[in-house]
Amino acid sequence: MTDLFLAHCRELIGADHVLTEDADVSPYLSDWRGRYMGRARAVLRPADPQQVAGLVQLCAAHRVPVVPQGGRTGLVIGSVPDESGRAVVLSLRRLNRIRAVDGINRTMTVDAGCILHDIQQAAGAAGMLFPLSLAAEGSCTIGGNLATNAGGTGVLRYGNTRELCLGLEVVTAQGELWNGLRGLRKDNTGYDLRDLYIGAEGTLGVITGAVLKLFPQPKAGITALVALGSCRDALALLKLAQETAGPTLTGYELMSDVCLRLVGKHFPNLPQPFPQTHPQYALLELSSHESEQHAVRLLEETIENALEAGLAQDAVVATSIAQSRALWAIREHIPLAQAADGKNIKHDISVPISRIADFVEKTDALLARAWPGVQVVCFGHLGDGNLHYNIAPPAGTPHEAFLAYQGDVNRIVHDSVADFAGSISAEHGIGALKRDELPRYKAQVELDLMRAIKAALDPLGIMNPGKIL
Repeated sequence: MTDLFLAHCRELIGADHVLTEDADVSPYLSDWRGRYMGRARAVLRPADPQQVAGLVQLCAAHRVPVVPQGGRTGLVIGSVPDESGRAVVLSLRRLNRIRAVDGINRTMTVDAGCILHDIQQAAGAAGMLFPLSLAAEGSCTIGGNLATNAGGTGVLRYGNTRELCLGLEVVTAQGELWNGLRGLRKDNTGYDLRDLYIGAEGTLGVITGAVLKLFPQPKAGITALVALGSCRDALALLKLAQETAGPTLTGYELMSDVCLRLVGKHFPNLPQPFPQTHPQYALLELSSHESEQHAVRLLEETIENALEAGLAQDAVVATSIAQSRALWAIREHIPLAQAADGKNIKHDISVPISRIADFVEKTDALLARAWPGVQVVCFGHLGDGNLHYNIAPPAGTPHEAFLAYQGDVNRIVHDSVADFAGSISAEHGIGALKRDELPRYKAQVELDLMRAIKAALDPLGIMNPGKIL
């Protein structure tokens, strides 16, 4: 029997781009961590926004659920289908054109399937900077970054992906193509439709293009790793660095001693900057639009003041690009070292910056009381209040066995986040992984408003069903 829906899809985008064989479909069905495998009726690979619109129209007519997918680097099972096999995966990887660069307006217009690293390179070739930077930048797509409102290491200076986007092109749940690709800093003409789709994880429509903000290239950047006695000292150093360096401070990352020991264990080729261990470390990056001497002076002043005040115990300043990359490599290899060490229970949380030390002290104690010897691997973007607060089992406890306590661990961590007026998802999104947790931490009025928006924009409920709500 002929599948009429798929026959129409083949007519629209070509048979080669309607994948149905198991071997072809399988790579699109698992999450990045490999813990979940869904099923799909087919994988559709359109080449342009018009084809996306046509496919969504067909899906609406046939009541076929749509799961938009970019680079498949998400961490909350947000871009893979469920196990029913009813949905199609809509891969946007063929939408990979950089459409235009406007040097005077400082904008770049791109397809949603463009790889983040390619956008960074194109901005650099034009003598400008696109500052979004994260570990998966070599494979994640800008459409996925926008759909999840990705964060990364530059939020302190430049903001989340939402702040880096001026306009969107979106295919609605009805298959209409909305062109909102306006490179305007000011446009006060009603509801901000752009902000509805950013962070919606594909549950309201499909982002197919974007106008991105570009910035002047810094003339110099300098990096330092500072050894600290506590998380509280890291907060005091952050305040000192902001007062001294102002907007020149573009990155401020926190890493515990546990993190550095994990990296040293699994990546012994990476540098170990200090002869002895310290409880915490802060990675600072300063970017100057004046000169290298300006950046060096501000960083040296910050570190000297921190040492005099007793905040810093030691410090290493990169004196070359290679050394700077080596220091950043330590930070970037923490998730890889965790994965090599065994499975753990991950949390992407945020709390007000001023309360981070109190949160860490309280939550560490609650977990240690429940599971003596438990290992907390805490690192992240301290400058914007976002921690990756991950839990590994006590020594001798099998990692797989410890995963059985994931619900209990999540409850302790997320309840503590709520007690400190924080968020259970800082930059990864909700997806399917945290969907059932959301009602515990969102007010009913918020959930009702979200459901009303979903019902209004996607009345058939075909857009990425089962995610967020």
